[in-house]
Amino acid sequence: MGVIQNVLAVIVVLGLLITFHEFGHFWVARRCGVKVLRFSVGFGKPIWSRIDRHGTEFAVAAIPLGGYVKMLDEREAPVAPAEQDQAFNRKDVWQRIAIVVAGPLANFLLAVVAYWLLFVVGTSAVAPVIGSVAPGSPAEQGGLEPGQEIVAVQGEAVRSWDDVNLKLVAAIGARGELRVSARDEGDSQAQEYRLPVDGWLVRQDPPQPLPSLGVTPWRPPLPAVLGQVIDGEAAAEAGLQVGDEILAVNGERIDDWMHFVDLVRANPGETLTLEVARGEQRLSLELTPRRNEIDDGHAIGYIGAGAEPVEWPEEYLREIRYGPVAAVGQSLSRTGEMTLLTLDAIRKMFVGLISPSNLSGPITIARVAGDSARTGVESFVGFLAYLSISLGILNLLPIPVLDGGHLAYYLIEVVRGKPVSERAQALGLRIGLALVGGLMLMALYFDLMRL
Repeated sequence: MGVIQNVLAVIVVLGLLITFHEFGHFWVARRCGVKVLRFSVGFGKPIWSRIDRHGTEFAVAAIPLGGYVKMLDEREAPVAPAEQDQAFNRKDVWQRIAIVVAGPLANFLLAVVAYWLLFVVGTSAVAPVIGSVAPGSPAEQGGLEPGQEIVAVQGEAVRSWDDVNLKLVAAIGARGELRVSARDEGDSQAQEYRLPVDGWLVRQDPPQPLPSLGVTPWRPPLPAVLGQVIDGEAAAEAGLQVGDEILAVNGERIDDWMHFVDLVRANPGETLTLEVARGEQRLSLELTPRRNEIDDGHAIGYIGAGAEPVEWPEEYLREIRYGPVAAVGQSLSRTGEMTLLTLDAIRKMFVGLISPSNLSGPITIARVAGDSARTGVESFVGFLAYLSISLGILNLLPIPVLDGGHLAYYLIEVVRGKPVSERAQALGLRIGLALVGGLMLMALYFDLMRL
């Protein structure tokens, strides 16, 4: 069932992103007087199509991993004299630039709309209150204490743990110190703490900012009661069910959910004997956590189960909501922030601060899409917005075969006053295909390694 949900979620996500992207090209092409021959969502043989009064075929194809807008172009096929003024190649360079840029811009616009909806409807976030500080960690050395609420990282305000994580990830590669502002419970005045770091999160896969800082978020007491059991995983195979309470593992009494998680993670591939309460029954079950390789041959246990949610005290929750007008500025700001963060991550990957193994392909996208859909509409819409930004940035990279590659050719044409030669474009196409193909294979390889 989990696999089916993942597949459906990724089809919905990619379908929306591709449709918006290609509609950007389509809409601007029509406004520039270019005849569009086909608007396709997906590749391969169409499973549905229709032709409008302008002669454009709208199609949904069998392979939902992309899409395209095919325009009338003399470089691809002969064009009747009566239609030559509608050919893409006959338009001036600025119109061609507008058509190419419209696709990625549509993705950024979709992200703005998605964030706007989240800000207007409102989201509930957990306040970044510190639960514990690890001895000897940067957090302890800098003076942070349990019970304090983090209000700013590197001088930028934060309101939730998501905000804190984003700011910490943005500081990857920092040397010297991280500036964290926090306030004690009941205080309105915050104090700045300087946490010593050296090569912050460099090549960590995946980056784990809070554990690396030595900070554990405050959580309400979480009983070891199952709220989710994933079909086909170790917990389901052992016979565990939603609502089961874990009383003991190998005779050791379980205090709370995190105690149970620690034992599972510490015993990959080892059979554990569980004492379980199911209603009035007391059961003894055997559970063998799967091995989940993380790095340097180190493995942790994984069973495919989640805890039953508990209610958070009101004082630990933050409602983030804006009016329709104020939400416009907030959504633009969030889109800009995520765009800069993504661009900075690409730069850091090229210079070696971030491991290439953080690249994600279709398998990881499907898994995260499914997880976000199961978590709720808020998570799903947030993931959709971030993926839309990533798609927009990816397409603007100056790699031939991508929109950014075509844009580079047209900008060169503006400077030179004449188009890039067909020979140079053909060479660029081969290089671009090799680069994109290599990136796709790398992403797929790292996807498989994560499995």
